[in-house]
Amino acid sequence: MQIHVVQQGDSLYSIANTYDTTYSAINTANELDNPNQLVVGQSLVIPIVGQFYFVQPGESLYTIAQRFNISYQELARVNNISPDTNLQVGFRLYIPETPEPTIETNAYVEPLGGSVSETLENAARKHAPNLTYLAPFSYQINRDGTLISPPLNNFAAIANNNDAALMMVVTNLEEGEFSDELGSLIVTNETVQNTLLDNIISTANEVGFGDIHFDFEFLPPENRENYNAFLRKAKERLSTEGLLMSTALAPKTSATQEGAWYEAHDYAAHGEIADFVVLMTYEWGYSGGPAMAVSPIGPVRDVVEYALTEMPANKIMLGQNLYGYDWTLPYVAGGKYAKALSPQQAIILARDQNVAIDYDQEAQAPFYFYTDNEGNRHEVWFEDARSIQAKYDLIKELNLRGISYWKLGLAFPQNWLLLEDNFTIRKRG
Repeated sequence: MQIHVVQQGDSLYSIANTYDTTYSAINTANELDNPNQLVVGQSLVIPIVGQFYFVQPGESLYTIAQRFNISYQELARVNNISPDTNLQVGFRLYIPETPEPTIETNAYVEPLGGSVSETLENAARKHAPNLTYLAPFSYQINRDGTLISPPLNNFAAIANNNDAALMMVVTNLEEGEFSDELGSLIVTNETVQNTLLDNIISTANEVGFGDIHFDFEFLPPENRENYNAFLRKAKERLSTEGLLMSTALAPKTSATQEGAWYEAHDYAAHGEIADFVVLMTYEWGYSGGPAMAVSPIGPVRDVVEYALTEMPANKIMLGQNLYGYDWTLPYVAGGKYAKALSPQQAIILARDQNVAIDYDQEAQAPFYFYTDNEGNRHEVWFEDARSIQAKYDLIKELNLRGISYWKLGLAFPQNWLLLEDNFTIRKRG
């Protein structure tokens, strides 16, 4: 698989000729709404086996081979050149496919307004073949330990038909917000806990969930050990029922990190107790904050590297957003919220505004600016093939368990193509 960044003067025909493929293949792979109007800076996934690489200044066959984890002798053989060839800048080399590591994948799916939209169900059906877990968000806990279920429609059948396990996401959401008061009650009141676990097990058996996923956020710091004790209790009961147990963790970089989101999440304890964890490594750039990359690679790496000091790599699922934001400038705290948009929508918006897409090498994320019809300046950050490949490279480098997407429903076809190209997906259905 190849990633190509559109340059001035490129057309889909010229790009296809460069990589020995067809206009139709690139158009279909990237689900282009207008293939004859590409945006400068737009990334395209080229659906070929392996990839081509164009030699850059100062590079040799040896350094390029190292970059792609292949011997220089094999690289020379594949390209029918001598291992001693002095490569010219711009020379095209073919890089063969390498063995794919096996990982697990999860995707949350969040019905809004009390019902499952056709778009959401179609997204689940389309991407379930690439999922280990499908996670309807979420079962909410009442103060007596009973549960409020989300609409499930055909999610159980979709998961079952695609050999994916259904993940039961259980949260301390109350009236649309994570409640510290409700969370504290759950992790400190044994009567509520017993009722809750009874209800979870009953629901899991009835619906067919394979994993119970606790996403308790903004717990009071003083409830850190209470939460750990609750998870131990839950794990013991769930294991007797043959159920996996996982948790969602705020993106910490140290055990002593302060803040309402972080302090009650004990990485070492979760790593010991849970079968696996999902690191919520996104929302550095968020709708109510200043414009920036949603999941910049540096901070994401910092969280993962801290997590690896507290738990083994095979318990860590990297969290990944499937969306971006359009901020109206200047940012004012408490002011207008940014608008969420899919990667496809971000490209269409750039085309409509006649602006090129830039790429921040440090954050490993695409962005651009534009001015709307009312004269307001905007800043857009989103995900593209390059940014998602950077996360896949991190997963492979650090041998992580896999990736967890927040959330299905916003179109990002390049992600799924690159997922298939980079990994073999473990199934648990």
